[in-house]
Amino acid sequence: MNRLDAMQLFVRVADLGSFAAVASQLGLARSVVTRQIAALEEHLGVKLMVRTTRKLTLTSAGASYLDKCRSILDLVEAAEADVMEARLTPRGNLRISLPLSYGLKRIAPLLPEFQTSYPEISLALDFTDRHIDLIDEGIDLSIRIAPGHAPGDVVRKLGTSRLITVASPAYLARHGRPTHPSELAAHACLGYSAKASNRPLAFMIDGHMENMHLAFRLQANNGDALMQAAAQGLGITMQPDFIVDDYLANGAVEAILEGFAPPPLGIHAMLASNRYLPHRVRVLIDFLATRLAP
Repeated sequence: MNRLDAMQLFVRVADLGSFAAVASQLGLARSVVTRQIAALEEHLGVKLMVRTTRKLTLTSAGASYLDKCRSILDLVEAAEADVMEARLTPRGNLRISLPLSYGLKRIAPLLPEFQTSYPEISLALDFTDRHIDLIDEGIDLSIRIAPGHAPGDVVRKLGTSRLITVASPAYLARHGRPTHPSELAAHACLGYSAKASNRPLAFMIDGHMENMHLAFRLQANNGDALMQAAAQGLGITMQPDFIVDDYLANGAVEAILEGFAPPPLGIHAMLASNRYLPHRVRVLIDFLATRLAP
């Protein structure tokens, strides 16, 4: 057995946690799998696994070797795929999760061009603002907008979006124009709903981010609904530029508290893992990164 085959077998045993399960999967005798792992341990001069009649546990050396094996095998898989894909047309099905407003306003208009360029890729679009598990829900790629991402998330940044605080001219004429975020407590505010309590508005004050917990006059889980309410004079809201821009352009709302704007949100392509990406996923990410770049 060559070195790569031995690595692949070791990873499979570690993943399944059983020599018998691997033997059954590969159509081999259990003794063959046991012997090959033993030969790998002899070659390395370390114990990789502790085996009992009830379970199999990796040693510290085995856990470290497993991580390196995964990285090496991923590189081999990617290298082979790159060579093969260079002569292949991207094809297959792609299921994408998109935030509702951003997906409709900024992503959906780009997709006809993408499908003209890659006619053998079929797209299925899932518009939702809820957090999803890509693996559980069979999603190939998720576009998400957030201040950052959690440790362990596999992402590629596609762009940014500014948050803008706005109100209609009629509202400002009736209630006055706030000049500091602390004044918002005396105003009617419109914000996103949250499971437990009102989601705060964040402002940059004296070089530090501060959260303002406000009693929202209207809550919704969609920014377009809040923006329409603000345009009709119901109150003040903070929304991303892709929702606000058209309303600002036609004078339906005015920007306020501009000197206290929080840092831009990141627009990210989120992936299920950092292992090899299918060619169809990579071409879509590259396409979106080019079209959405500032």
